[in-house]
Amino acid sequence: MDAMELSWGARCAGLAFFVLSVLVVALAAVLLLVRRWPWCSCHVCRTYLTGSWAKDFTNLGDWYAHLLRESPTGTVHIHVLGCTVTANPANVEYMLKTNFENFPKGKRFSALLGDLLGGGIFNVDGDAWRHQRKMASLELGSVTVRSYAYKIVAHEVETRLLPVLADAADKGKVVDLQDVFRRFAFDTICKISFGLDPGCLDLDMPMSDLANAFDTASRLSAMRGAAASPLVWKMKRMLNIGSERELKKAIKLVDDLASAMILQRRKLGFENSHDLLSRFMASDGDVQAMDDKYLRDIVVSFLLAGRDTVASALTTLFIHLSKNPEVAAAIRAEAGGDKPSTYQHLKSLQYTHAVLYENMRLFPPVQFDSKFSAAADVLPDGTYVEGDSRVMYHPYAMGRMPSIWGADHEAFRPDRWLTGPGGSFAPPSLYKYPVFQAGLRVCLGKELAVTEMKAVSVAVVRAFDVEVVGENGRSGWAPRFVAGLTASISGGLPVRIKRI
Repeated sequence: MDAMELSWGARCAGLAFFVLSVLVVALAAVLLLVRRWPWCSCHVCRTYLTGSWAKDFTNLGDWYAHLLRESPTGTVHIHVLGCTVTANPANVEYMLKTNFENFPKGKRFSALLGDLLGGGIFNVDGDAWRHQRKMASLELGSVTVRSYAYKIVAHEVETRLLPVLADAADKGKVVDLQDVFRRFAFDTICKISFGLDPGCLDLDMPMSDLANAFDTASRLSAMRGAAASPLVWKMKRMLNIGSERELKKAIKLVDDLASAMILQRRKLGFENSHDLLSRFMASDGDVQAMDDKYLRDIVVSFLLAGRDTVASALTTLFIHLSKNPEVAAAIRAEAGGDKPSTYQHLKSLQYTHAVLYENMRLFPPVQFDSKFSAAADVLPDGTYVEGDSRVMYHPYAMGRMPSIWGADHEAFRPDRWLTGPGGSFAPPSLYKYPVFQAGLRVCLGKELAVTEMKAVSVAVVRAFDVEVVGENGRSGWAPRFVAGLTASISGGLPVRIKRI
């Protein structure tokens, strides 16, 4: 009897192994098909599939910008992705305002990022989006919250960021400025959003487990969108192999740490706290306010909005300031050597505001954004869009369009944003400059983000000269960005700090 049972068990194990082997072979065949099959015979699709664009362009976004500049309408179609890509401001306005309801995030987009973002504000449509946006608008528009947030930013700059840079200057150390800003932004957003201090801005300490897991999950989620077919990542997820296995582990860690953060916030109490999570939890009449899954998705949304975008913009800003020391000198002069950097003082800095916007024109933290058409439509430039197809507007490419910015679109020129004898900052049309999105989905944290960037840039420029070193500092160097939901530079940004 035991021998028969052993034999039966062995047969089951053999069958299981055979089935798994067939699935792995099938997956390999699909991957080969995806990579080699001539989905479309046009030059653009073949260039995308083979990756041959990399011979002439540093980043995929640079190739898209080239295609869009060559297009008479500023719009192209990448057939292999089933995606329309546009840098036409009229199309952007149509999608984000005029016919907003026909261009939601869509179920396919939600599926791509759902494992990470869940039902957070950046991944939902309809009533769920409206509810969260209303809540976020009330909180981020509050004078109490803005004052609370600015005090945290100012304290983090003075007591943590500047001492780290001063130590590097005094010891002659080369530091990765991208890593410094990511640590700073993580500490800051955790204190503003959750009332908790992870203490990351100590370069001798490892980065927070939550920050690392979030970075991994963000990168791998973005890779899903770059696949020629969703079948690729869905099969890998089903078989729990490769990048999907790694993504699953990262998201499990994000979930566990977010849950611990929510539990700690509950233990500390939230009724009289000013951080955003506490204010969401204490919301009267919000039946979801005590639901852990809902709060977990809010935690992830806050991290995505408040940490990665700010760190990305600050990193690329100092690339431009290193190349253009006269701009750093002008920021220093405008800020005034002895003037305290109060909230009102920072608001008055018109030239610094222009510098930040010019930096984000060329290096937007979010380089592209996708919608899915609910029904077939025709964009203002005459482009036909099929129902349930992907439509992407591309801020990175839009910042490089001569049709929008003129012949000097490649030049870093902050004064393009200033007008009048006093050099007042002239806000752009958000549809020409959708760095903070536009229309009904315009970024609610825009003012807070710009204030944080001003506080950091003014404090650093007043005290230090920052020089990008190594290959990154050579003439003509352009940053190479890695795949992710927000832009980050491959290999970081090594710099040398000098006291002024």
